Amino acid sequence: MKKIISVFLIGVCSLAMAIPVQAQLIKWGVKGGVNLSKIDVDGGYKGNKDNNTGFFVGPMAELTIPIIGLGVDGALLFSQRKTELSDNTLKQTGVEIPVNLKYTIGMGSAFGLYFAAGPDFFFDFTGDKTFSDYDITKKTAQVGLNLGAGLKLLRHLQVGVNYQIPMGDSFTWKNTKDAIDGNGKTKTWQISAAYIF
Repeated sequence: MKKIISVFLIGVCSLAMAIPVQAQLIKWGVKGGVNLSKIDVDGGYKGNKDNNTGFFVGPMAELTIPIIGLGVDGALLFSQRKTELSDNTLKQTGVEIPVNLKYTIGMGSAFGLYFAAGPDFFFDFTGDKTFSDYDITKKTAQVGLNLGAGLKLLRHLQVGVNYQIPMGDSFTWKNTKDAIDGNGKTKTWQISAAYIF
């Protein structure tokens, strides 16, 4: 885990040093918001239909090409997702690294509309979990797809909505009482706000 975070930070720093002439193109900021997660389970369990609330917060960077409105943004977020399995809360807490291709339609310097898509990497710090009748094995590394949209306001503020589609299972489970196995995915809506310096 430490190696992955170190490689990410080295990559961001290298990118910043590789284009010093165009440093004004890279903007730094802080991002935070709410995770609304829901479980999607295979293997005989219907799952909880309600969204469960978690949060995320951390630094971000944005590279935008002037005039055409195309750019890339990335973040290093502390993220918590919650889902429920058989009335028990299952937490996933770790580091989330979203990297999005972003297209912005500017409507003057004070307002813009953006659309974003890209991969999302989640590294779970928490271990496996055992409830009364369930043994749950969580995936430590998960990859998903982000799809989002939002508003840029007054050059510094961004608010957005994002949906994360898991590309694989988030966990596997076994019901020790009924000897039923299954797997599950954590699907998450994110509501975010970011301040760009």
